Formats: sequence, structure tokens, C-alpha cells
Amino acid sequence: MTISGRFVLLLALGVVPIVVAGALAGAASGAPTPAAVAAAGGQAAWLMLLAWAALCVGLGAIDLSLAASPRRVALQRELPPRVRLGEAAESHLIVQNLGGRALRAVVRDGWQPSAGVVGANRSRLRIPAGERRRVSLVLVPRRRGDRRVQQVTIRSAGPLGLWSRQATLAAPGVLRVLPPFASRVHLPSRLTRLRELDGRTPILIRGQGTEFDSIREYVRGDDVRSIDWRATARRTDPDAPGGTRLMVRTWRPERDRRIVIVTDTSRTAAARVADEPRLDTAFEASLLLSALASHAGDRVDWLAWDRRVRGRVHGANGAELLAKLVDVMATIDPELIEADWAAVPAQVRRLTSRRALVVLLTGVDSPANAAGLLAMLPQLTSRHLVIVASVADPEAVAASARTEDLDDVYRAAAAERALLDGARVEAAIRRLGAETVSAPPHELPPALADRYLALKAAGRL
Repeated sequence: MTISGRFVLLLALGVVPIVVAGALAGAASGAPTPAAVAAAGGQAAWLMLLAWAALCVGLGAIDLSLAASPRRVALQRELPPRVRLGEAAESHLIVQNLGGRALRAVVRDGWQPSAGVVGANRSRLRIPAGERRRVSLVLVPRRRGDRRVQQVTIRSAGPLGLWSRQATLAAPGVLRVLPPFASRVHLPSRLTRLRELDGRTPILIRGQGTEFDSIREYVRGDDVRSIDWRATARRTDPDAPGGTRLMVRTWRPERDRRIVIVTDTSRTAAARVADEPRLDTAFEASLLLSALASHAGDRVDWLAWDRRVRGRVHGANGAELLAKLVDVMATIDPELIEADWAAVPAQVRRLTSRRALVVLLTGVDSPANAAGLLAMLPQLTSRHLVIVASVADPEAVAASARTEDLDDVYRAAAAERALLDGARVEAAIRRLGAETVSAPPHELPPALADRYLALKAAGRL
């Protein structure tokens, strides 16, 4: 049972006339002083106050008895199975009155705060007996993962709205919030570049070690080293009797290559750079690279790793690949532990025994944090082409250039020290035979995709 504000207001309104009446009664008794007035009228005032309170309680009890039972309802929830982070989704709760009285109720849907309920999550309903009503809420989730709701609280009021009956009922629901994949805006331009490499536009690139595709006529912009003189001798020019037309060979990048993406989910992934967790940036880079490599005909495997496998996608292609990636990524959060880099080569061998492009998405801003990574790298670079991609902090770069006062000078020195440490680690990675890609959060996904395309164009993949 709950007491409404209407009941409190009704009780308070009765106090004023009762106190005034008691004061007037005391004045009529002829008492000369305020104390005597209060003493003379006090007993009558208290009796009237108790009578008023009893009347209000009686009204409340009658009102409560006329309220419909909040437990005699049926709840049905309608939710979209998935939504991207930052996008809006609608949650529908269908409330059916199974009792014999009209239900006048306030319904509160108990979503957790990170579900991002827009506006108030309390709805007033009046449901006649046997009928149903729909309660709709707009959700804009603020975190990835499974956003859950377990219970619904129903407060049923009587006709006067003085006292209410309240019950909390189970109505579980789950909304999976996927990574936003904001870097997909860079995909069309990279696909255009991929089509150029693949020979599906007039611009053809002859890369060392690429596969022969076909022979066609020469167009401006073709590499002269691609001219096939034998085919040219056999191709007569109908517009110039006795002449020939230049023919060129076209190549396309080799297909069906293996790409293994390893995303670090250890404590370094929990740091926020430019107000975005490093892990979320790594997810964006993984999604863009996976989409591009899938269009290129390569096979992509993805692994989330710290000291154990936190997520794995293996053997998927095309649209199924991205669907599985975002679904697995949705529930992964950083673990506040050190990464076990020594076990990574064995994990890569479980995914593929062929030479592959191995992309490690981790932080390389500190020599101490990168010690395990540097010790492991020779095992990978001896068999695979390795790229270590990391997030650069734009605030550190900006701080290193500010020297307006003494505080700025100290901050600039600290920022410069951090930048030098990161540069030392990247230089050590390159000496061990791997390549490095470092960029601010919003620039890392396209930078990694460009490096992949460069390797395709050079015939190294």
C-alpha cells in the first residue's frame, strides 16, 4: 500500500480550519492571555483534528478497497533484438487487465540507467476490465552490451486517488547494443580503391607477385611495363591498315588470403583517448578492415584476447562476417589484467597454418607495457606479415606544443616524454620485422585500411 500526495494534502487542509476554530473557541471563553486561549481551545482542537484524521483514513481505506489488484494483469514485452550504440530503439510493454475492475495505474518500467530511457519511464494508464494498453518508451543506449530489464512496478489507485496498491512483477527483456561502426563512412572510398586494384576500372596497377587477369587495349595511365608485345603484334588496327593496337596485361591482387585480427582486451584497452575507450576504437578498426578484406575475397578471422579468449569469429564471410563480429563485440569489455602475449602465436596457429596478415590492435605508448609484445613478435614475423596498430593521443601532441606558462611547460615536458616513449616502442617493433600504424581514434580505422590496400598494391599480401 502507498499513500499519495493527494491524501497528504487532504489531511493538511483539515488542520487549518480546526486550529482556527480552536483559537476562536478559546477567545469566546474570555481568557485574557494567549496561553489561556490556547489552553481553553486546545482540547476541542485536538478532538476535531483526530476526527478529521479518522475521516481521512476511512476515505483512504474505502478508496483502497475499490482499487483494482495490480497483480491481476498480464504483461507482454516487445523489443527489437539489436540496436547500434547511439541509435534509438522503441520498447513496448503491453499491459492487460485480467481483473473485474477498471485499473487506474502508474506503470514504471525498470530499465537500467545505461539503457538511456528518453523522458520519464512512468506512464499513467486507465484500463477497463478485460482490455489492454501499450506503454512505449524510447531508448538511446549509452553503453555496448546487453541492456536488461527485469521488473515492472504497477501502482493501482482507487477512484479518489488517495491510497494505492502496489506490486512489482517480473517482465524480463534484453536489448543487445552493438558497436556503432561509425567508420563505415570510409568504406565506399576504400572499395573504390580496391576495385582499381582488382582491375574493374580503367586504372590498373601491376603489383609484384599478383595474379594475371586478362589482356585488353592500352589506355592512358596504364603502366608501360604491362604492355604485351606478342598480343600487340596479333592485334590489328582496323582504323590504320597495317597498324596494330597496344595490348596490356592486367593483374589483380591475389585472393583468398588469410587475415587474422587480434584485439587486445587487457587493462590498456580500458584507457580513454579523445573521450573514447581504446577498445571501442579497436573494434571500429577491426570492423572496417574486415569489411574491406571480405570484399577483396580474403578470409578474416578475429580474436579478442588478454589472458584468455574473450571472443572469436572464425570461418564467416560477407554479411555474415560483420553480423557475427558486431554480435560478439557487443558484450566484451576490457579486463583489468595484463595481456599474455606469449600465448598469441599459438592462438594464431589454431586459426590458420598458412602465411597470413596478422593485425595486433593494442597500445604501444609505454616500453614497460610493450615488453611482452616485443618479446613475442619474432615468433609471428618469422611466419606472417604483422601490423601493430595503436591509438595515438591527440591531447598529448597538443600539450607538447603549449608553453605559455610554467604549468604548461611541465605538461609539455611530460607529453613529450610520453611521445618519445611511444616512438621508441614503434621503432623497436619495426626492427623486429613488423609494421606499425598509429593514428588518433577517428583516424585509425581508415589508416589501417589504407595500409592493407598498400600491401595489396605492392603484392605483399
